[in-house]
Order: sequence, then C-alpha cells, then structure tokens
Amino acid sequence: MVNADLQAEIVVLGAGPGGYPAAFEAADHGKQVVLVSDDVALGGVCLNRGCIPSKALLHVAKLLHEAKEAAHWGIHFGAPEINLDQLRDYKNKVVTGLTGGIRGLGKARKVQLEEARGSFLSSQLMELTYKDGSKKTLAFEQAIVATGSQPAMPKMFQIGDDRVMDSTGALELKDVPGKLLVIGGGYIGLEMGSVYAALGSEVTVVEMLDGLLPGADRDLVRPLQKQLEQQLHAILLKTKVLGLEARPEGILARLEGENAPAEALFDRVLISIGRRPNAANIGLENTKVQLDDKGFIKVNRKMQTDDPAIYAIGDVAGEPMLAHKATREAKVAVDVILGLPAEFDAQAIPAVVFTDPELAWCGLTEAQAKDRGLDVSVIRFPWAASGRAQAIDRTEGLTKLIFENKTERILGMGIVGPGAGEMIAEGVLAVETAAVARDLAESIHAHPTLSETIMESAEGMFAQATHYFRPKK
Repeated sequence: MVNADLQAEIVVLGAGPGGYPAAFEAADHGKQVVLVSDDVALGGVCLNRGCIPSKALLHVAKLLHEAKEAAHWGIHFGAPEINLDQLRDYKNKVVTGLTGGIRGLGKARKVQLEEARGSFLSSQLMELTYKDGSKKTLAFEQAIVATGSQPAMPKMFQIGDDRVMDSTGALELKDVPGKLLVIGGGYIGLEMGSVYAALGSEVTVVEMLDGLLPGADRDLVRPLQKQLEQQLHAILLKTKVLGLEARPEGILARLEGENAPAEALFDRVLISIGRRPNAANIGLENTKVQLDDKGFIKVNRKMQTDDPAIYAIGDVAGEPMLAHKATREAKVAVDVILGLPAEFDAQAIPAVVFTDPELAWCGLTEAQAKDRGLDVSVIRFPWAASGRAQAIDRTEGLTKLIFENKTERILGMGIVGPGAGEMIAEGVLAVETAAVARDLAESIHAHPTLSETIMESAEGMFAQATHYFRPKK
C-alpha cells in the first residue's frame, strides 16, 4: 500500500443506502473500513432529501385524504389546521432519528468515518478535503464508489429564483403555495404533487409524453390517474414547458400542448424530470474507471469497474435508481471483494410509487413480456371483488399477474391500491424463486385481506377465482 496519512483495506465513497451498508458488511467480515462522506448527515439523499422525508409527508397527505373521505361513511371532521413549523419538525425528527441510528451502528462496527469530500488521485490513493479546507491522503486496497445521484435541472429552468425548486427544495416545505406547477409526471413529481395538493395547493402537473409514469403498466396507472384527477387541479399530458420567467407576482410558465394555456402564472414550480449520476469531480479520470454515454460508471454483474481496485454501486452505477437496488449491490460488491461467488442477478427489483393509491410492480410487465415474444397469460383481479377493499372503501385497486403458459411460472406482478408497496414483496419472492401459479393459489392467505387478491389472481391461471368470474372466450 502506498504511503498516505490514512490507510484502509476498503474505502467506501458515499454514505447513502448503498455506501453505508457496504461499509457495515465489510466491517462485519473483519475488514478495516473507512467511510468517506461530505453529506450533512449519513444516509445519503434517500434518508435526508428523498425516500424517508417524502414518505413522512405522504403519510400526512394520506391522513388528510382519509379525513375528507370519512364524510362518505358518516364521520365528519372540521377543516384541518396545518402548522407548517410543526409538520417540518415532525419530518426532520424522523430523519435525524434515523441518521443518528446509522452513525451509532457505524461506531459499533468500528467503521472509521471521515466527513470529507473524497477524490481519487490514483487507483490506490484518495485525497480527502474537509470542511475547514484541510486535506489528507487515504491509501486503500479496494474502493467502492457509492456517490449516488442528484436531481436533473436543465439550464432552461435555471432562472436564479428559489421559487423554482427541485425535489430537495420541495421537501424543505418552506410554504404551501397557492398554485404549484409540477414539471414531470414521474414518481417524484406525482408524490410531491400529492403532498402539496393535500396541504392545500392548486397543483398542475405537466408531462411531455401521453401518459403519467412512463414505463409503468397502463393497467396500473389508470386507477391512479383517475384518483389524481380528483386530487390535483390539472394534469396536462403531451405538453411542453417552453420556458420560465420570474416575476414579482410569481413564475410565468410558457406552455405548449393540446389542452394547455399558452401562459400560466404559478407561485412555485417543481422540476421533477429525473436524476443524474454523481460521477463527475471525484477524480475517476485518474483511474481506469470508465463511464457510459449517460454518465454512469460502467460495471459488470459483480459490480466491478474497469479498474481492478474499484467497484461501483447504486445510482452512480446505473438504473434503476432505487435505494433497495443499491443496498443489494453493496452486499454483492463486498462478497466479491471477500472472494465469494457473488453477482447481481436479481430477477425482480420492485418499484413503488407512494401516491394514494400506491402503485407497485416487479419482474416483467405485460408489455415487456410481449416485446420479448413470450407466450404468457395475464390475469387481472379487480379489487371491487375483494371483501377487504369493499370494507375500507378502496375498490379502485387492481392486482395483476403475468404467467408463462408452458410452465405456469410467475414472471411478473403489478398492484395498484392502498398498501401495494408492502404487498409487492410477495411478488418479488415468487419471481425470484420461480414460483408457479399453484404455489400462490394453494398458499392460504388470511381473510379478509388485500393479499387475498394475489391468491385469487393465481387461481385464475387454471380455474375461476372464487370471487371473480371471467367468461371463457
């Protein structure tokens, strides 16, 4: 190992949902680990400015929706009084509690934390720059890059006005704007749009394509869009934002689309058109690591880069940019470093949109199966036939299974409805273990539960579901 101020067997650059699990896993196997992070708190974007704070606010939004819906059941509440300071404190308390827990777990494992910005000087040496401007060098045997991603902000929207926000700014919850424009109909835009709509904003979503959540199954999107049309002020599909202009009275947006006004004034604008990897300005040019044309670090299934000493995981290593994918890749990278026969071979990476209703899927979608020319059966079970869905007055949901006809193997699952994000784990297990229709259909599911819709969907592969009759063609 080269001479340096600090030495490590393994250095992990980045402390998000890929980085800190990698550091912990390596330490658990006796490795001397240094975790390098210049973030304000451990946990990365997901914990501090993404997954966790947004879900805390979405929980509040769901409660507000349910209070309104209760009027249909004969329960009437008064108009809610929203204390933004208290709501912000609740969200921040959730985040700080978790970040403190991660720090404690790292100390218990004797992971050395360096709160600094790391940059590669070579394939075995890193320069650390601390907040006070001081620098140290760190020599290592192997490095795992887990630097994550950041919101994409096109130059045309960078108008120097803090009323134009990315997802990080939206989560700060500085106020509840009277009118909010959300640019992008993906999961971030819909989740945050739902939060602000529940808090009282008049929310308009603009999506350039002809449907919300591009890439998601249309059968699942339809019930969600129907609900969102009631919650939001407007959803403008096939619409472009040509430009933004800051005015004293608000942000003027110039629009182009079938049903869009030429101009509209908003109090705030949320840009949610995707994320880009954090692979720049970390010294990768001083190593053998290669990037693809989208700026992701190139890796193989063992999470190895083109540099034998450097691995990469999480958002910086390619799509899908999901926290749970990063955590699994962390385990793979460490196992490979330890000499174990590991690779990232997941067949079902679950995706969840935490709107109300939730939307979740894993494995192959119907469109993907057809694009591959597979001979499949598609079974849909509407939640209107579920006793539990009827009892909670949420019959808009749908459970959908994709089966291979020859083997009856489960290739994919999609769910839209309350709790879909929790239910999808059964689909992940089914796809990963090559389960067949009878495995699900003959596994007793508790009654009355929404999970019964999975069992009855599976019954539809070889017989009629008990509570839903499909006329034979």
